[in-house]
Amino acid sequence: MTTDNAHRAESDLSDRPLAVGVTVIERFLATLPATPGVYRMLNQRGDVLYVGKAKSLKKRVVAYTKPERQTLRIQRMIAETAFMEVITTHTEVEALLLESNLIKTLGPRYNILLKDDKTFPHILLTGDHDWPQVVKHRGARSRRGEYFGPFASAGAVNQTLSALQRAFLLRSCTDSVFSSRTRPCLLFQIKRCSAPCVDRIDHAEYMDLVAQARAFLSGQSQVIQRDLAKRMEASAEAMEYEQAAVYRDRIRALSRIQAHQDINPADVAEADVVALHQAGGQTCVQVFFFRSGCNYGNRAYFPQHAAEAEASEVMAAFLGQFYADKQPPREILLSQEPAEAEIVAAALSAKAGRKVIVSVPKRGDRKRLIEHAYDNAREALGRRMAESSAQGTLLDGVAELFGLDARPTRIEVYDNSHIQGTNAVGGMIVAGPDGLMKAAYRKFNIRSTELTPGDDFAMMREVLTRRFQRAQKEDPDRDRGQWPDLVLIDGGLGQLNATVEVLADLGIEDVALVSIAKGPDRNAGRERFFMPGKEPFSLPMKDPVLYFLQRLRDEAHRFAIGAHRTRRAGDMVRSPLDEIDGIGAARKKALLHHFGSAREAAAAGLADLEAVPGISKSMAKKIYDHFHPQG
Repeated sequence: MTTDNAHRAESDLSDRPLAVGVTVIERFLATLPATPGVYRMLNQRGDVLYVGKAKSLKKRVVAYTKPERQTLRIQRMIAETAFMEVITTHTEVEALLLESNLIKTLGPRYNILLKDDKTFPHILLTGDHDWPQVVKHRGARSRRGEYFGPFASAGAVNQTLSALQRAFLLRSCTDSVFSSRTRPCLLFQIKRCSAPCVDRIDHAEYMDLVAQARAFLSGQSQVIQRDLAKRMEASAEAMEYEQAAVYRDRIRALSRIQAHQDINPADVAEADVVALHQAGGQTCVQVFFFRSGCNYGNRAYFPQHAAEAEASEVMAAFLGQFYADKQPPREILLSQEPAEAEIVAAALSAKAGRKVIVSVPKRGDRKRLIEHAYDNAREALGRRMAESSAQGTLLDGVAELFGLDARPTRIEVYDNSHIQGTNAVGGMIVAGPDGLMKAAYRKFNIRSTELTPGDDFAMMREVLTRRFQRAQKEDPDRDRGQWPDLVLIDGGLGQLNATVEVLADLGIEDVALVSIAKGPDRNAGRERFFMPGKEPFSLPMKDPVLYFLQRLRDEAHRFAIGAHRTRRAGDMVRSPLDEIDGIGAARKKALLHHFGSAREAAAAGLADLEAVPGISKSMAKKIYDHFHPQG
């Protein structure tokens, strides 16, 4: 690949009329070669307006000197053009690959743009430890091991990992946690790990489980299921019923993965299914991922383009940019023939270093896959166009701010409320695309008797432990909508660390966590945000996303206080003090106001009881004897 000298012809005019842009392009044409390559149009500030590729640069660029044949949008681009740059290539395929990379890197405003800065998650079966672990992985493949994927989303990975843990009982903990364990963790108790950390399984047996997991992830699910069925029958015949039940549960876990596959033809081993739907000047592209004979989920994209852009043009641009930083699979099934289909297919094959089959199926299972993906694209575009723009924009802002994979559909916000540690209550509120989801609100009466009164960190640990243990039990596959995309904690770094510890103990590593601390003097608008592994940061005071997060935090605070007041009122109405003869409403109120709760009154000494206004020495003795009977 060779690079020509950049040709720049700047104009002295500030209003940039169309004729000036045409003059810039005509001057540029004088030395432009008739070879394949990529050209860039730039404005006076040096911003890239458009990136294009051509089989013959001279023949392609000359079209811009006849603006009357162009759309109004392209005419505006021509008028803004102050200079141009060109890179020649050996082939048109090479030009297409370079064009896709430049568009993805530079984001020119007049190109069709795919906004996709997220890498796809994989499952990693580690190979750098004597006891391999199975974990979610995103980013560069720097760790030794075997990678399976890509999966469309963290949710698709989580569902598969959840089933893998139950089916193969492989560890998911970090190496440091593994080496420091002295007793099995909760995952062992709920039969999702074989606890190799404390020698509950020997190495040979564990490696057999690793081999089975590897085979399953490689597409040999039926072989594994048949083998487990034989083992279950053999155990049952030998009257080893507990072991047979273990095999039964593992078979069920594998079946649960396959139950989520939807359409899953046996002859589609490695393919991406890409369907495009256009309406109202907008486009949705749905991509379904099939690997090792399994459906690894789907993701919707909404490319930015001019309203008049043709579907074939959008499809070609999408494929080029989508695979610019991804390895194409062996087969790509399309709903729409892309512009310059042969060049696109050749470019994808060159990118993969092997033959990539690009086709538009007309019949059979592959046609059904396309129809299924197209239906999803049509529905996704309809939902996007129907959504409240204000709420959707705010949720998009939250996703961008905290680095989420996509717009969050469930945000959980937690806060605690108490008075000097008494009647402590934790509150959880939930928000989503339609606003506050009040039916999902939950309160947690703090039960532990070992907490130091007022220990907010310990209260938060109890609340989150109970919340996520229940989620693991009731929604282990994360397909019932009980798992949050984002957890917000009212507090600072201490509350965040407490939350991280709880989720680590439960083996949960993929829930986005943020704590929001009030600013100096508790000023609204000067909040600081804390995230694991990142420096604290703040937002501009007039940022609408900040206002949205403040409202969520305040709603959680309101709910927690309300739950606390309800509990405190109930404590005043019904308490162990009611069991003592002579304790009426006035004396009970005096005791509760003095000690804060009936529990504290019950634990008080005789002298402390005598000091309560309205409580005589004889009544104090009666109360003391009631709670401290002589045995």
